[in-house]
This record gives sequence, structure tokens and C-alpha cells, in this order.
Amino acid sequence: MTTTPRSAVRRLLGGLTATLAAATLVGAAPATAAPAPAAPAGTRFYVPEPNPDAVEQVADLRADGRRTEANLIQKVLDTPTAVWVEDGTPREVQRSVQRTMRDAAAQRAVPVLVLYNIPFRDCAQYSAGGATSVEEYEAWVDAVARGIGGREAVVAVEPDGLGIIPWYTTLDGQQDWCQPAEADAQTAAAERFRMLNHAVDQLTALPRTKVYLDGTHDGWLGVGEITDRLVKAGVERADGFFVNASNYRWTDRLVRYGRWISQCAYLVERRDVDPRTCASQYYPADPSDVSTWDRTDAAYEAAYEAAGLSMRPRQMAHFIVDTSRNGQGPWTPPAGAFPDPQDWCNPPGRGVGLRPTTRTGDPLVDAYVWIKVPGESDGQCSRGTGTGNDVVDPVWRQVDPAAGQWFRRQAVELVRLAVPSLRGDQG
Repeated sequence: MTTTPRSAVRRLLGGLTATLAAATLVGAAPATAAPAPAAPAGTRFYVPEPNPDAVEQVADLRADGRRTEANLIQKVLDTPTAVWVEDGTPREVQRSVQRTMRDAAAQRAVPVLVLYNIPFRDCAQYSAGGATSVEEYEAWVDAVARGIGGREAVVAVEPDGLGIIPWYTTLDGQQDWCQPAEADAQTAAAERFRMLNHAVDQLTALPRTKVYLDGTHDGWLGVGEITDRLVKAGVERADGFFVNASNYRWTDRLVRYGRWISQCAYLVERRDVDPRTCASQYYPADPSDVSTWDRTDAAYEAAYEAAGLSMRPRQMAHFIVDTSRNGQGPWTPPAGAFPDPQDWCNPPGRGVGLRPTTRTGDPLVDAYVWIKVPGESDGQCSRGTGTGNDVVDPVWRQVDPAAGQWFRRQAVELVRLAVPSLRGDQG
């Protein structure tokens, strides 16, 4: 499983919207259909079978007399988390998804499925893998759709699928950093959008499935850049997008970031505006000073007034937020301590965040969900100190478990530092 952002991406795109104003957010084109309404408040999400290594850790902690820590980790294992659907033949994935849907039905719960099999996923880095061709991926998605069938599901389509696109040219004309030699530089980006549009069309055709595309997070792509990619991927036909997949950003900032994306996308779709003119966390706001973010709020209010539009959340793209590990917000590495701090990769001192719920209090936020399973590793982090599978992470002073494997030491920190605390009642 992946937990980007990549520092190279932030350097390349961090200032993307810094020279763009919101005053020209006016145009002239009619709009497309509105997304489906949100799931009913109080929706119960599915609790999958826990990671076997996590179960073993709980038993070991109890045997060692560390009952408090054991109980806290057990609470995490009893909390609804997403089921990652990766790899496999169409027949295998259809059967796997069908099993999940049956298990969820037995719990009278709604599963959150994460599709993670697109070619060149994670740009062949920590979570490398995926289908080997457009045709293979589309057949795989079709099988996922058959596995879901008429049952209710929430589907997060391809974390990093829009944040990391092979051989992609950004809105400001720069060549993105992901340039795998195995990919065709002339067709790879267009194929990525073709596959995501196919996924949207196949999954939204199901009667009770809600579909969300990758919206990255507030420390990564500017609002205009990610909005442009979402529109190209078919967000107007989906239910919306997800933010913060497998990351550690502050929930309140993610909600504002998601709201701005929804507002930008609405203007693009309803008035055919240039997404490069959308206000963002980089301009007129300052990303390092949240007190300036009201400037971007005000820019959208002015843009909507100038465009003759009102902000109607039911007609905008909604979004879901991964709150699994953002209770303590992002990690700030010590200045100059590491060649590449990799603040997204198994950072220390983090905590479990808000528990999954559809009671968000925000009309654009359909749900808080746990896309990442707290306690599963982000990968074998090196902080820029070397390469290979045996490099010691200088933060943890050990070789970290591979992506998706259980990381005992981090699991203990995450439950100890949870916000809200796991020691009280769930919620």
C-alpha cells in the first residue's frame, strides 16, 4: 500500500497555483449531471478480518502483561477499515470481492473497497505492481464490478492514481517526475485517464455503489491541478473523490482542501473556467499559515458571485476523508536530519484519527473512513540514506516492514497517541 506524497512532486507542483488569481473564475459553458446523494447518516461500515500479525501482537502483549496496549490495538482491529483489492486474475478478484460482499452483508454493513491494481501504480516504487496493460486492467475492473453486483459498497479507485501519473505534463507545462522506462511516454498518461474513466463508468452503473477518485491531499497538488485531473478522470460522473489516502494530514485542513476542489470543479463544469485560475492552498492562501486560508475561501465566494452561481453542495462533487492515522497531524522532520525525510513514510509520533462515520457535519463530506489500516507499514523507509531492502530506517533504527506488513512498534504509538483517544467509547 502506498502513502505518497513524494517530496519531488511537492517541489514540482507546490508553487503551481502561486501565480494564479481567482478573479478570472468566470466562463461560459453549461454543466453536467450532479453526483448521487450521500449515504444515510449512521451507515455502518464493514469490519474485515484483521491482519494475522496484528492478532498475534495482541496475544503477545497480553502474555507480557501489557493489557492496555493489547486492548487499544484490539479496538483498532474491531474498527471498520477498507478492504484493499489488489492483483489477481478477473476470476480470482471477482470471487474475492463476492466473499467480501457476503461477509459485509452478514454484518449488515457497507464495505469500503480500495481498488489498487492500475499499471505503474506508485510509479514502481514502494507499492509497485498492478496490471500490465489497459486491457488487463479494464477486464479486472469489470470483474470487481461483477463481484459487487447489486449490493451496497463504497469504492475508492486507485490511491495515487491521479497524484502520480506516468509521463504526465502538468497544467503549467512541466514534465512530472514519474517517467518509468517501461511505459510509453506518448500514451501512458492518456491510458491512465482511459482506465480511470472505465472504472467510473463500470462502477457507477451498479445500483448501490458509490465511487470516489483520488484527490491527493492538502500538502501535495494544488487545487487547480488535482481538479483538472479529476475532471479528466470522470469525476462529474462519479460520486466524488477521496483525500488523504494512507496519509497523516490534519482533518480540518483536508476538509477545506476538499471543499475547494469541489468548488473549483463546479466552476470548471458549470462555467468552463480554466482550472489554473482556481484559488488553492498555495494562493492566495499560504500553506504554512492556516490563518491565511480564509483568503481562499473568500476568493471562491467572490468567484461564485461573479459567475452568478450559488454554492449548492448536493450539486457539487462530494468527498470522503481517510482519518485512519491523522490524529496527530503530519510529522515535521528535524531540519537537515535526513537527505530525504520521507515524511509520508512511517513517521514517528503519529496517532489514530477520527473513527469511521457518515455523521460528518459537513454537507460535502460523505464520510470519514479508514482507508489505511493503522499499524500496517508504509514501506521500507530509508530517509534518503540508501536503497534496497536491508536499509535501516534512522527514525526507528531498524529495517521497516515492507508496505502492507504489520509494524508492531508503530502500531503501539498509533494507539497510544490516538485523537480522539481509543481509551474511551468509540466515536
